[in-house]
Amino acid sequence: MTLRTSADYRAGLRDERRVFYQGKRVDNVASFGEFDCAITHSGLAFDIAAELPELAVVDDGDGPYTAFYRVPRTGEDIANRGKLIEAVSRMGAGTIVLKEVGSDALFGLLRALTGEGLENAREFYRYCCENDVALAVAQTDVKGDRSLAPHQQADPDLYLRIVGEDADSITVRGAKVHTSFSANADEIIVLPTRAMGPADADWAVSFAVPVDTEGLSLYVSPYLHGEPDPFEHPVSSKHKLLESLTVFDDVRVPKSRVFLNRQPELAGPLALAFVDYHRFTAVNYKLPILDLLVGAALEMADANGIGRTGHVKTKLTELITYAETVRGFAELAALRSVSGGNDVQLPDPLAVNMAKYHFAHGFHAATATLIDLAGGLIVTGPGGADWADPGTRAVLEKYFAAAAPAEQRLRLINLIGDITTGQWGGYQSVLATHAEGSLEAEKMMIARAFDDTRARAMVTQVLSEARF
Repeated sequence: MTLRTSADYRAGLRDERRVFYQGKRVDNVASFGEFDCAITHSGLAFDIAAELPELAVVDDGDGPYTAFYRVPRTGEDIANRGKLIEAVSRMGAGTIVLKEVGSDALFGLLRALTGEGLENAREFYRYCCENDVALAVAQTDVKGDRSLAPHQQADPDLYLRIVGEDADSITVRGAKVHTSFSANADEIIVLPTRAMGPADADWAVSFAVPVDTEGLSLYVSPYLHGEPDPFEHPVSSKHKLLESLTVFDDVRVPKSRVFLNRQPELAGPLALAFVDYHRFTAVNYKLPILDLLVGAALEMADANGIGRTGHVKTKLTELITYAETVRGFAELAALRSVSGGNDVQLPDPLAVNMAKYHFAHGFHAATATLIDLAGGLIVTGPGGADWADPGTRAVLEKYFAAAAPAEQRLRLINLIGDITTGQWGGYQSVLATHAEGSLEAEKMMIARAFDDTRARAMVTQVLSEARF
């Protein structure tokens, strides 16, 4: 087994991967300035092994390996995974870290597959543990016309598909989108995005390949680009992700790395197996964001001198209720966890989806409350260069003092601006709506996961008793 450092991880990114950024190919992602913040942030997944070894490192007898990749077998394992995800997210100011998503995919593969695909997944899992691999996940197809199945699309490449096969490999063509960490990962796991029928067999595919595989190209989004001032952007100046359009142009995949090969009956179960773990990851990595929202609201209200005002106390109470409800559902998902396929423990799907839905449903109202408490200086206040100039700073210290000194107040205001109206805030706003599944997807899963036996039995009991 291997435990890499963040320096080891960064060095491993120096290869021949085809990464494009703002129309140009990036020669070396490890030394490319625009990617430095994201790579440093992703390094937290390796740093935590040294900072919190009791939580982040396990040894089952063959040597220590990252706890992100420990297969959950009990409810306690699920609970400990939630604690690990929350801890590394707290180190990253509420921004997700790469090993979390990759391990969600590994568990989904190990739980949902059978036969040769399962054996290949188990071998790949061992490889990831032994080499402390940084994994990205490509699941969401570009989809084209959403009303049509994969085989009905005008362009068959709008869902990733198998276009060739021989005794040793398959060849795939198409694209995935929203691939987080792809440009700064070691390997990419590909998963199906939806349930499929017999006519979609060519599109029912899952596999893993190194990021520098021939024919694989990554087109990285410029969102969150630039080098923001830490005074103005205390979170986004240090923490961000790289997201890509991930294009497979006749990529050859060895069959030892193929997990699903034209098996449409397993496409839906595999997609859902990943989602159950990924939404559990989602609600736990978002817990520090909720603490940030609540803490900033409390501190801002005090700095403005309005903390004891009646309507402000009501708003603060609503924020606390929102945050603690999400946390409660996350903890409930571990308490109610169940044994899944192949003896892989599963977070309770009902509690997981209720947690994710409640977070997403309330996020925009929570940020609106924070903006209300902070005031207009979020968008009209001074910047880092103003604060750095001694003459200007003296003016700002005089006129922006309130119940707290000007520096404390302005830094709070800039923090709130960064996480609500800035690019990082906008990014989180979109994530709340779409990441790890939409609101509609979560509602569908809540309805599917709810066992109505007890509720219906109660009606039957009351009606039966009423007859006498």
